[in-house]
Amino acid sequence: MNVVIVLFICSLVVPLFCYTCVFPSISPLDCLKFPTRCPPGQLCLSSKAVGQRGDFQVVLYEKSCVLPALCGLTGEKFAMGLNFTFTNDCCDTLLCNGVSTSFAFIWSSTLLSLLLTLFYSQ
Repeated sequence: MNVVIVLFICSLVVPLFCYTCVFPSISPLDCLKFPTRCPPGQLCLSSKAVGQRGDFQVVLYEKSCVLPALCGLTGEKFAMGLNFTFTNDCCDTLLCNGVSTSFAFIWSSTLLSLLLTLFYSQ
């Protein structure tokens, strides 16, 4: 009986929830983010792109779920007349690509994640 319970618990896959931006945001604003369930095998992404042309600078932030191959990448792109340098950082824990670290945020994120897990597991 105990073996069956252990196998059942091990077979449960806890889904990864990450923040996703409704649209990329321009600094100093944070994006409108909401928790989303990532497809299996994906991680949470926090991406920052800094665009510059002369003295003019724009910083864009984005959050989403991505394949591990896109994690840890840095590079350059030219868009909207600006040279952008981007950095992709990933993490693999619940809502880890958020910004705030306050106790209230951690408590609300934990509660929200438990509710989402219960909702999606049914």
